[in-house]
Amino acid sequence: MSVKDYAVESVNRKSVKNFIEKYHYSRNINGLHSDYQFGLYAEGNFGLPKMIGAMLYGTPGMPATAAKYNPINPKRCIELRRLVCIDDTPKNTESYFIGKSLRWLKNNTDMEVVVSFADQHYNHAGVIYKATNFEYLGETARARVLMVDGKEYHSRSLNQTEKPYGRELKRRYDEGDENIFFVSRKPKHIYVYYLDKRIKRQIKKLDLYK
Repeated sequence: MSVKDYAVESVNRKSVKNFIEKYHYSRNINGLHSDYQFGLYAEGNFGLPKMIGAMLYGTPGMPATAAKYNPINPKRCIELRRLVCIDDTPKNTESYFIGKSLRWLKNNTDMEVVVSFADQHYNHAGVIYKATNFEYLGETARARVLMVDGKEYHSRSLNQTEKPYGRELKRRYDEGDENIFFVSRKPKHIYVYYLDKRIKRQIKKLDLYK
């Protein structure tokens, strides 16, 4: 089957939650804000659509990220926060999926800049981003993540006590639960895609990415 036979659909968060938590290496989207979700579908049994990929875009996880990569309109910067496809797909499936989602964002939203990070801890170099014309902007600093029952959470999750899951994580961590701990991570590769080329020219003139 060719990737062109796959359908890309804008869907709700509930539609992709279980798929991402089953197939994505983080095993988790709790506490992860998302504004746009996409499903990748192939023809399944009896001609019914079968989800074979899922993707989330949302407000960047770190508050300074949006201002850094779209200093002109920070609220129009979005992060590709989760992307996963099943293994049994052609090698260009993910780049096809990303390309379709970028086209949808360009045509249906006022977003201008997309940022994403390739995690070296999982040997991700960002090949799929290069294939979809993202620009490479170097590496982040080293960071750490919170591991909870084998799932990855952002290090700031313990501070999100205004949310029920945040309060529960903090309670368990404070009580010394051995299944909650921090681990160090390698820097991530930074990639940016400009949905609006005019904004790209304006940002480049500011020369802020050094």
